[in-house]
Amino acid sequence: MTAIFKKELRSYFTSPVGYVCAAVLFALYGFYYYSVMLVGSTYYIAAGVYSSMFIWSMMILPILTMRSFSEEQKNKTDQALLTAPVGTGSIVLGKFLASAAIYGIIMLGSLVPVVVISFFSAPNWALIAGTVFGSFLYGAAMLAIGIFISSLTQSQIVAAIGTFGVSILLVIVDQFSGMAGNETAAKILDWLSFNSRYTPFTNGIFNFASIVFFLSVAAVFLFLTARKLESRRWN
Repeated sequence: MTAIFKKELRSYFTSPVGYVCAAVLFALYGFYYYSVMLVGSTYYIAAGVYSSMFIWSMMILPILTMRSFSEEQKNKTDQALLTAPVGTGSIVLGKFLASAAIYGIIMLGSLVPVVVISFFSAPNWALIAGTVFGSFLYGAAMLAIGIFISSLTQSQIVAAIGTFGVSILLVIVDQFSGMAGNETAAKILDWLSFNSRYTPFTNGIFNFASIVFFLSVAAVFLFLTARKLESRRWN
């Protein structure tokens, strides 16, 4: 797994993908931080910066995962992986941890302006930390979903669009609960809503149920990806 992780992490920096994703997100973070500075209140950092960046991050994440397995299948280099003396679970986990590391680095980098601001002001670190942590968990779940979708197709574009479509659906799924005629269906939709699970973190609440939910979603889709690879290995 360590070798796969290092290989994938290196690939993000030997290709433009990692740099482009980081540059776009950092530019957007800079814009929203500038907007908060114009307002003149650190209270708006959590809501004005990270809540605003939430949707943008979900749009960029599919780019990080679209090439995970799609490129391997297209170039036929997946055969080397599948015949290597390493379990499919290790392969999937290595690729997932590499993409999560890139996203984590971006999230940590976004906190640099807050650290600088804290020298001459008092930002609400509870709200900021909760929002950042929630965003990372949400992103980790989406990365796992993106890797699974990437394992289903040879086209990076299809993988990216598919992951983006799922991310949008998971953001707005709670809106369908109000239109559901059945109370049980409405409760299921509310339970599946990523947005409602993410909201407590934006209030500085480290909700244990939400943490377990996001980690469970990531685990399920990584397991499905490993099963998909296992079936291809035997075929």
